[in-house]
Amino acid sequence: MPASRKNPRVLIVTPEVTYLPNGMGNMSNYLTAKAGGLADVSAALISALFEQGADVHVALPDYRGMFNNQIPERLQREWQTIREQVPDERLHLAEDRVFYYRSQVYSNYTWKNLLISLAFQREVINNIIPRVQPDLIHCNDWMTGLIPAMSRYHGIPCLFTIHNIHTVKTTMAHIEDRGIDTAQFWHNLYFERAAYNYEETRESNPVDFLTSGIFAAHYVNTVSPTFLREIVEGRHDFVEPQIRQELSHKWHAHCGVGILNAPDPSYNPASDQALARRYDYTSFGDGKRENKRLLQENLGLIQDDQAPLFFWPSRLDTVQKGCQLLADILYHLVSSYWQQNLQIVFVANGEFQRHFKDIVNFHQLHDRVAVCNFDETLARQAYGASDFILMPSRYEPCGLPQMIGPIYGALPVAHDTGGIHDTVVHLQPEKNIGNGFLFEYHDATGLLWAIEQAMNFYNLPAAVKQEQIARIMKESSATFNHAVTARRYIDLYEEMLQRPLLNR
Repeated sequence: MPASRKNPRVLIVTPEVTYLPNGMGNMSNYLTAKAGGLADVSAALISALFEQGADVHVALPDYRGMFNNQIPERLQREWQTIREQVPDERLHLAEDRVFYYRSQVYSNYTWKNLLISLAFQREVINNIIPRVQPDLIHCNDWMTGLIPAMSRYHGIPCLFTIHNIHTVKTTMAHIEDRGIDTAQFWHNLYFERAAYNYEETRESNPVDFLTSGIFAAHYVNTVSPTFLREIVEGRHDFVEPQIRQELSHKWHAHCGVGILNAPDPSYNPASDQALARRYDYTSFGDGKRENKRLLQENLGLIQDDQAPLFFWPSRLDTVQKGCQLLADILYHLVSSYWQQNLQIVFVANGEFQRHFKDIVNFHQLHDRVAVCNFDETLARQAYGASDFILMPSRYEPCGLPQMIGPIYGALPVAHDTGGIHDTVVHLQPEKNIGNGFLFEYHDATGLLWAIEQAMNFYNLPAAVKQEQIARIMKESSATFNHAVTARRYIDLYEEMLQRPLLNR
């Protein structure tokens, strides 16, 4: 259905956002609510749309506690005045006490997150959508999973983006008790079992939020093309059958795509304030050496700016991130390159951290292996100092470290899966292609092989290495950025607005 306006009005519904562009709404650039990559993607897309003159609106929970802490004291009175609706306001804050006093976006309790989600969606459905009158609605993750059903009922094109394969379930009775009238659009929701009529379904047949979003939306996207294909092909047993089924339906109907996330623009070695010395693709040699010496000094590692340095940037999770593969070969790896002083730096939390510390203590590797809790500044310093990053993920819905690393001249050593497959090409210096080192089979032997390939590259003549790293840094900055990601979403919006809507 063509948009009703020459400049289509787009409503982006998101539970989190990193920043908003100046001019979008009074004080909007002070509002930050971030838990993960969704916040960065939302910020990038909103900014790109706004900069291009699009009629973009944003629905966001009013996290008053977080927002008030971010606004300078001198502007607090103005902020209170702004809370009264302004007719041309593009930022729409959903009001409910359930998220007024939160210090973070999500709770550690599923029931609490469910209440936050229902309060947010109630305000969007009952107040914000009728006020905005959008031509297209863009929803994100299970927290907005009921809105596509309402959107389909009213004939408004809806895009549903999946950042995390996670869902919750509750009954329509509970949903309606929280102020959302599902009677109109209940047949567009996805239930735990087949629903025959409203009365029988209301109190005893739970609604699946994420699957409902997929089922009802006109278009769906994941944040990696390869990860979507892997789900459709049944390659991930942790994806629930109903989610795979509905994604498969969208895929085969040509209404399901993958659009990669991109790193925050602050990940730039030329301007990163965390680095001891900033650099770009023309000056990375001296820059990385100085950053490496400082990191080694701060972490008690052997002082050697020629030592190959590997950085582990992801949480220490054995289910997804594959840290057990590195544990299996850690001592062998360090001892194999003992004369070169090979070093590994972990800046990551997780239960498996204790295991790496035990290995370091047992083999007395404290001057070659540093195991540190996650710290944003330290992680940035490690990107600036390291030669390689380690990402042996079993699966990867998107991943950002394998994009950030090459921007800093730290090449990924990674398992060929999901978003990694979409962003890393095995390096072949003789052909002047590639940006990292991939292994196909997810085991310790595969990881060791990829690390050995990385070390073969590290031991090449300096001129060859410098030429390749400069090329990779330049290409990565041009490819892995929010402008590219936003353009893909804008193209998808245009396609959706031009295609006729088909109801189920």
